[in-house]
Amino acid sequence: MSTQAKIPATIVTGFLGSGKTTLLRHILANAGGRRIAVIVNEFGELGIDGEILRGCGIGCEEDGGERTGQLYELANGCLCCTVQEEFYPVMRELIARRDEIDHILIETSGLALPKPLVQAFNWPEIKNACTVDAVVTVVDVPATAAGQFAPNPEAVDAQRRADPNLDHESPLHELFEDQLLAADLVVLSKTDLADTAALAAVEALVREELPPEVKLVSSDHGKVELDLLLGLGAASEDSIHLRESHHGHEEGEEHDHDHDEFDSVVVKLPRVDRERLLATLQALVQQHTIFRVKGFVALADKPMRLVVHGVGRRFDSYFDRRWRADETPATYLVLIGQELDADVLRGALEGAALSPAQAG
Repeated sequence: MSTQAKIPATIVTGFLGSGKTTLLRHILANAGGRRIAVIVNEFGELGIDGEILRGCGIGCEEDGGERTGQLYELANGCLCCTVQEEFYPVMRELIARRDEIDHILIETSGLALPKPLVQAFNWPEIKNACTVDAVVTVVDVPATAAGQFAPNPEAVDAQRRADPNLDHESPLHELFEDQLLAADLVVLSKTDLADTAALAAVEALVREELPPEVKLVSSDHGKVELDLLLGLGAASEDSIHLRESHHGHEEGEEHDHDHDEFDSVVVKLPRVDRERLLATLQALVQQHTIFRVKGFVALADKPMRLVVHGVGRRFDSYFDRRWRADETPATYLVLIGQELDADVLRGALEGAALSPAQAG
C-alpha cells in the first residue's frame, strides 16, 4: 500500500432539482487553486447537466492539456445498478492521475442511492488511494416545505392526499430518507425562496432523520463556504455499513431494483415559442406525474441557448451561451417521472414548435 495521502472525495447527493449542480458550480468557481476532478452521473438520454457544467469554463486548468477540466460522465440510470459497471474504471483512471488531483467531486443522479457508492470505496484498489471526505446531501427547502419530497411521509400525508397530481404510493420519501441517512453534511438549498417559518419546519423535519453530529448549513444559490464542504475527513466508507437504509440488501440477497420505478422521456424539437413551451410544460406537470424537467431550448430570432429547469410546478429559465457556428439550434428536453406516456408528452410539446416560416 502506498504511503501517499489518499485523495479525498466528496459525494454530492440530493433529490432531483435540489441544487446539486449549482453547488458544484460554486465549488469549482471558488476552488482556490485546488485541482478538482468531477464525476457526473446522468439520468436520461442526454448529458444535459454535464453540458451545463462544461459551460462554466472552469476546472483544473494548470497543465493546459487536452484533459483539462474534463468531466467523467457515468452511464444513464440508477447509480446503485450502474456503479459496478461504470464507477470502477472511472476511478481507476483518476487514481492513475492522482498526482494531478487534489479532490474528487461526485454528483449522483437525483434518483441514486448514495450508500452503494460509498461502499464502493471499500474496493481494495480504490480504498488504497481514495477516501470519502464526506457525503453532502442537498435538500430543496421550498419543495420539502410543500411536502413534495419530505423524508417523513406521515408528517405530510394530509398534504399529499389533497394533491391529486402526486403518487401517494411513491417511493420518493424512502429515497429521500436514504439520502439523509448517508449524509455527513446537509445543505439546505434555495433558502431565498422560503420564508422563516418554512425554513424552520424543514430544518426540524430533516433534523429528525440525522444524528446530532451531522451539521445543517443553509445555502442561497449554492453559496457555502468551501471550508464547510471540503476537508471534513469523515472517511464515510468505514461507517456506512452501520447506517440503516430502506434499500439495503443483506449479504447474498439478490438485488431486485425495479428499473421501471422512474421513467425518462426525451423530447427533441426544432425552434419553439418560449411562452407556449412553458405554458405547455406547466400543464403537463399538472396532468402527469412529472418530477423534473431539464433541457436546452432554441428560440426564434435568438442567438442564445435557453436552459430550462423544472421541479414540480416551479420552472426557471436562463440563457447560458450563444449557439456555436457548428451547431444547428434545436430543443432537447428530458422529463423524469413515473408512468409517463412518451407519445402523449411529445405530442403536447410539439404544439410549442414553430413552423419553418415562423422559425425564420
